[in-house]
Amino acid sequence: MTMPRPVFDPRDGEAGFTLIEMLIATMLMVFILVALATVTAQWLPNWNRGMARIERDERLAFALNRVVADLSVAEFVPANTKTKAAYFDGDELAVSFVRTAIGPNAPPGLEVVHFQEVGDIGGPALVREHAPFVPMDAGAQVQFADPTVLIRSPFRVTFAYAGADNNWQPLWRGVALLPAHIRVTVRDGITQQRLAISTATLVHVDTPAECAKAQNPNQCITQLVQAVANANKTPAATAPRAGGGL
Repeated sequence: MTMPRPVFDPRDGEAGFTLIEMLIATMLMVFILVALATVTAQWLPNWNRGMARIERDERLAFALNRVVADLSVAEFVPANTKTKAAYFDGDELAVSFVRTAIGPNAPPGLEVVHFQEVGDIGGPALVREHAPFVPMDAGAQVQFADPTVLIRSPFRVTFAYAGADNNWQPLWRGVALLPAHIRVTVRDGITQQRLAISTATLVHVDTPAECAKAQNPNQCITQLVQAVANANKTPAATAPRAGGGL
């Protein structure tokens, strides 16, 4: 009697996973995932804080560049035809001045720019406002618009002003000439530490065009300073810069 030949199964001899091996593999995978989760939980917050700090520093640098760019192009423009002093009012926490209007929606002409520290929900904040320049009487209130927060807490910004003598003052008001230099100091609002990003800018034009065109600019500036001093009945607050400040 002939025995039937066994049918060959190609899967014969292939090894499979036992239940114990599956459990061991699953446990190893769990351990790896737990280790990855632990490592991620440790460095991810530091990563987020680092990225947030970089973004904050970039915003601070951009805002400070905007402040410096505005201050550097302040123009010698009297408030009205009766006064010879330039429209400029600055103290440690606020400064107002005239510059050429810029921006896609800005009308041609001059505008008054105003930087001031104001109270915000998160603490002190430096705000920029502006308004079209029109001749105004002494003590007139300018109606500023479009307030834009540039620098927020924990940073605080203060201003200082110097004439050609490099004598820094916390106040520049009722002076014949524009300040020759304006210092912008940035401090940590918590530690009061002065930050390295603090800077100073040179005002490009600090005297009127009539003196720049005069045959003797220094004499013209001296007469201007004396006229403003007599009008204010106070000594001139700063020495003029030779050559018209151009």
